Amino acid sequence: MYSVAVSRDFIAHHYLIGGDWGSENQPHSHHYVAEIRIDGTKLDRHGYLVDIVAIETALDAVIAEFRDQMLNDKTEFAGINPSIEHFSRIICEKILDAIQRPGEGALRVKLWENQHCWAAFRQKF
Repeated sequence: MYSVAVSRDFIAHHYLIGGDWGSENQPHSHHYVAEIRIDGTKLDRHGYLVDIVAIETALDAVIAEFRDQMLNDKTEFAGINPSIEHFSRIICEKILDAIQRPGEGALRVKLWENQHCWAAFRQKF
């Protein structure tokens, strides 16, 4: 199994809803790090699983949608808590729509909201 990964950092804002999480219920920022990892068994004719520049381009475009934004105000978070679990799934879905998939494999988004806490979402394709 081959893997290729790209990461980017960015700041976005949110507040949690639906429970009593103290200060997390108030608007605040996180310095997120998104790591995109694609796994697959076959390389293309150039020896790539997925062209890393294509992954970087897709990730940069997705991150640009959320950078310095209030996640609660984004359509993707309508009616749901803007948790890192939901956020990692949303990023994953957007990346999958933006890249050429290498046959069978999986894409995983690991989203750090600080140095110690992360959530991940993995989608097979």
